[in-house]
Amino acid sequence: MALLTPYSKVPELNTATVLLVENEEELQSKLANALVQYEKDFNVNVRLARKLPLPVENKETRPRIDLIVFIVNLLSERSLQSVESSLTHLHSDCFLGKVCFLVTDARCGSHTQERLVSVRKLAASHQCPVLCAEHRTADGVNAAAMRLLSILKVSAGISPIATTALYLSSLTRCSVTSDLEED
Repeated sequence: MALLTPYSKVPELNTATVLLVENEEELQSKLANALVQYEKDFNVNVRLARKLPLPVENKETRPRIDLIVFIVNLLSERSLQSVESSLTHLHSDCFLGKVCFLVTDARCGSHTQERLVSVRKLAASHQCPVLCAEHRTADGVNAAAMRLLSILKVSAGISPIATTALYLSSLTRCSVTSDLEED
């Protein structure tokens, strides 16, 4: 069982690969379709996984992964636990602009607020952005896809270099709020 490393493969020209990791597969396929449908400037490859580590058998044929998106359904404790266990299978270099968290059902009760705080603390400890998404409507899925495409352009190196550091720092800063810093 090897760690997933971000720079172990050569990038393909005008191509970016995103890995969507979701335990319950509720949003994965809808989001994958939206990601491929909306991007016309470069090729987007979408890989799906329920959890990490990825299988070893197809390691040589697997493309370089430019962005890993952990999808957390806040209504499910198992979803959060799966993400926490999957994080141990990532090399520390993956957290340098190659990982983000996408949470769903953030408005649904007190249990979800506790889990949202847990996800935000987890993201802040790894310097990763947290995005909230509405997965029950097509507009919500499309909006999430557009936001992920913006991050994917930066993490794959397709976005201009001058804006890359500024853009990623603003995303990272959004995940660390003053109430989390007090704890």
